[in-house]
Amino acid sequence: MIPAGLLDKRVLITAAGSGIGRAMAEAFLRQGAKVAVCDIDAGSLDALASEAPEITAVAADVADEADVAALFKTVRDKLGGLDVLVNNAGIAGPAGYLEDLSAAEWRRCLSVNVDGGFLCARQALPLMKAQGSGCIINMASSAGILGFPMRSPYAASKWAVVGLTKSLAMEAGVFGIRVNAIAPGSVEGERLDRVIKAEADARGVTPDQIREDYYRTSSLRTFVSADEVASMTLFLASDAGAKVSGQVIPLDGHTETLGGPY
Repeated sequence: MIPAGLLDKRVLITAAGSGIGRAMAEAFLRQGAKVAVCDIDAGSLDALASEAPEITAVAADVADEADVAALFKTVRDKLGGLDVLVNNAGIAGPAGYLEDLSAAEWRRCLSVNVDGGFLCARQALPLMKAQGSGCIINMASSAGILGFPMRSPYAASKWAVVGLTKSLAMEAGVFGIRVNAIAPGSVEGERLDRVIKAEADARGVTPDQIREDYYRTSSLRTFVSADEVASMTLFLASDAGAKVSGQVIPLDGHTETLGGPY
């Protein structure tokens, strides 16, 4: 069933060159939305644009204030405004015991995962306020609801995303702007494979052991697909989600814990 209210919606999705972001971009395009995307990887954007020439693609680092300003200038010029912002950009950050992490690793993780969402929302809000409506969807994580040993920078950044989401929903609601977050569990793909390998190396165990640990954290004993995250994004941006705001929606098969034998 096609969600109502997405035809001709002007949508910006960050980090859409691959993975979850690309699945979102393709999903919105199928609903007839006008889609702009950005990614730090220009090559992945070129590949996406070659398959979907109607898309507006901009190479940008969302943690860079000047890049974000240039991105939104393009959005204004090409789309004429913005109805939906999906703050999807994020990095996994380092895996390891806190005392073994560098300050640079910590700062980079929070810079992309938290500052990026702030910078993009700050640019989007005036456009949405001027039209009296809008939808911002942030990408949190089950790690933003529970603690996540060996992944403290990532968990800290996602808890910050949850706080930003709830605070901004309170600020922006009077202007007709809805703000929500999706909190996926482990999402299948190359990024999860890299995270599992990094944690396995840090703990001195095999990747298969870590994958089994992750798998067993979910009551449904399942991982999540990028398409499932994209479907939730469509719901929140559609007419069906018109009264949903200030929510952090887990999409994880019910994560029981992110702890383990450390």
